[in-house]
Amino acid sequence: MAQSSMDEISDTGAFVRSASTFRNWISSDPNSPFPPESGRYHLYVSYACPWASRCLAYLNIKGLNKAISFSSVKPIFERTKESDEYKGWVFPDSETEVPGAEPDRLNGAKSIRELYEIASANYTGKYTVPVLWDKKLKTIVNNESSEIIRMFNTEFNNIAENPSVDLYPADLKALIDETNEWIYDSINNGVYKCGFAKKQEPHNEASRQLFEALDKCENLLNLMR
Repeated sequence: MAQSSMDEISDTGAFVRSASTFRNWISSDPNSPFPPESGRYHLYVSYACPWASRCLAYLNIKGLNKAISFSSVKPIFERTKESDEYKGWVFPDSETEVPGAEPDRLNGAKSIRELYEIASANYTGKYTVPVLWDKKLKTIVNNESSEIIRMFNTEFNNIAENPSVDLYPADLKALIDETNEWIYDSINNGVYKCGFAKKQEPHNEASRQLFEALDKCENLLNLMR
């Protein structure tokens, strides 16, 4: 059965995000089933999704847009099947229907949901973007944006146009990881915890954490001017 964010509400009324399901890694290791080959992978995004947009930003910053193709779905959820009421990311019928969105030329899918079902007939999780797709094996490599950007940063340097650009330098990894942890929990995911909370108490707590984290960001930025 199709799931959405509304299915991720705990007994207390709080939003609890489920973990991404496809967590394979592209690697130059000789034993890797997913080697970093030019033209093999495709990134499915939505310009309306911040998680997907950061992957697209990495793709362009690293100069991988010639090695890894990408396409965007429509920015507003629509029904994905006639057989149920689930609404999710869908592809347009033509390139002129919605600016920036285009039909799925690789698999002929009508929705992101169909891609997940191609990759796993028994999949029961959410149908999210980004999706890093393997054209050769016709499957999803990874749908976790934080891991996709790490792969783009290091695993494709032999074919990247900007291999010297390192957005996760060794001397800053610990600080980046520490900062990402509270930014993700309180801001990136925090807005979802505020918006999807079904009871006032978890909403208030998520809001408190969100604004405390925003103040913390403001203080850090002031120190770095």
